[in-house]
Amino acid sequence: MEKSQGNSLEEILKDIDRGKTQLPDFQRGWVWEDSRIKALIASVSNKYPIGALMFLEYAGSEAQFKCRLFEGADAQYSTVRPEYLVLDGQQRCTSIYRALYSKKVVETCDSKKKPLKRFYYLDIAKSLDTLTDRVEAVISVPEDRTIRKNIGRDIVLDLSSREKEFENHLFPLNLVFDHEEISLWEMQYYLYHNHSQDVVKRWISFKVNVLNVIISYRLPVILLDNTVPKEAVCQVFENVNQGGVSLTVFELVTASFATDNFELRKDWDKIWDIIHKDRIIKFKNNQPSFTNVDFLQAMTLLVSYHNGKAISCKKKDVLRLKLEDYQRYRDVLIKGIQEAVKFIKQECIYTSVDLPYTSQLIPLSVLFAIDNNVWFNATNRAKLKQWYWCGVFGELYGGANETRYVNDVAGMMRWSINDEEKPETILRSTFNYSRLLSLYTRNSAAYKGVMALILANGAVDFINGEKMDFATYVNEATDIHHIFPQSYCEKKGISRSEWNSVINKTPIYARTNRIIGGNAPSAYAANIEKRQNIAREKINEYITSHVVDIDAFRSNDFQAYFNHRAQGLCDLIEKATGKAVDGRETPQKMAEKLSVEEINGREE
Repeated sequence: MEKSQGNSLEEILKDIDRGKTQLPDFQRGWVWEDSRIKALIASVSNKYPIGALMFLEYAGSEAQFKCRLFEGADAQYSTVRPEYLVLDGQQRCTSIYRALYSKKVVETCDSKKKPLKRFYYLDIAKSLDTLTDRVEAVISVPEDRTIRKNIGRDIVLDLSSREKEFENHLFPLNLVFDHEEISLWEMQYYLYHNHSQDVVKRWISFKVNVLNVIISYRLPVILLDNTVPKEAVCQVFENVNQGGVSLTVFELVTASFATDNFELRKDWDKIWDIIHKDRIIKFKNNQPSFTNVDFLQAMTLLVSYHNGKAISCKKKDVLRLKLEDYQRYRDVLIKGIQEAVKFIKQECIYTSVDLPYTSQLIPLSVLFAIDNNVWFNATNRAKLKQWYWCGVFGELYGGANETRYVNDVAGMMRWSINDEEKPETILRSTFNYSRLLSLYTRNSAAYKGVMALILANGAVDFINGEKMDFATYVNEATDIHHIFPQSYCEKKGISRSEWNSVINKTPIYARTNRIIGGNAPSAYAANIEKRQNIAREKINEYITSHVVDIDAFRSNDFQAYFNHRAQGLCDLIEKATGKAVDGRETPQKMAEKLSVEEINGREE
């Protein structure tokens, strides 16, 4: 890396115009407003610093991206291979290029983002007035070079011809770096005013003190040489562009693949059409549960595994992904995702809203993509289930997960052939009884996990005994509801920390929940028997399938019911994870240890 003392602005703009200096395609579009352009012009004409630029020496660099010309540059140079890419300074360079160099109208906007088309001028007299702020001397006019008011009926300023420019003593700024045109404009300006001494004297002063300042302006440039690796280039770009919209690794890889004429975004659209048809991979909070970045991260894991190198999927590794590897494993990974979704549904997780961790889909998909047949072996299938639930109830997939992905993919593949090689997630997973008491909402992976285990345990509808499988779960608008209803518990003075915990919740059909209402359990059970003409024994069977002590339920004994169900849910968790639940004390004792503040503080 080297920093120059100052590059000639004229040379920088000339290189932009001829395509010698371009932009990486992942750069955001030019967005500067008319007022900012005028302020920038004023700063340059005053020889004020406007900040350093950062260029990448593109020729011979491993950081190969699809490039594009600056806005306003002539399309005839679009095939030119650039020598430099601008990493920092796009907005400034584009503004100066379009206003001071290009002969095309500048397409900008006002402060309210209303599109404008403008040409820029300098008022000669105001530019020389030391009491006038230079920005007031910068005039922007519409595309027809005429400023109007009164809904266009009255002309305020007409610069539609050279003679009008001379008459108003306004110099067109897009001639600044066209030396022949400046000389011609100067000669015609003199002639128009009959070589008036005042005009000539003022022009010479303007040319020396304003135009020549712009023409000789120099900008410091930080140049990254072509030995800088791609991931460093991308990191630098993100660091210097924090004021804009953050780029994702997908956009950076898209720009990289575009150098081989491969349109990654279009390919992702095709992939999304394939994988999003299942409810597991749907939009949740306006975000897909499996994103294009997730796909690239999974792809990097898969490629590094098959290439026999150290498995990795950090950002720098994703940026090094080769197009030929992507194309080789693309369909394999899609199949892996589909198998992962199938596996999750078999574990009674039916929608994206109920998915404990979207991030755990990444290693799960990769495991199926590496060797689908491995996980159809009964022993290995049981291992896969155990790993999955240890991740959920150990709550291990909630943060930065690159290292966990790597350890689990490698660890699970080793465990599939060696029973002694348990992966880290299983070894580290723990679940404490106190955590069960603090689960209140779907924001927690463990909360969602408990609901899935209840379904997998054979939960059926309270009314007709229908098994809650994928079809009925979705079609019946199933949601999570209280077994002892909220209004009943509040009337009885039961602690919110108990009646609102996951221990008192279960999946219930929408229509069934309407019948339950806010009644006591014994009352709504009797109501179901009467209205639906169902035998008491059958109702008991249906309710018991939700890990409920029917005797405590029928007698409205909340505490006995609560204790029994808490222990029953712990049994399900232990069975799924293959690990003991720590601290299995009675709920009363544990509740006494947790103050109201602690409970509220830990609520999801």
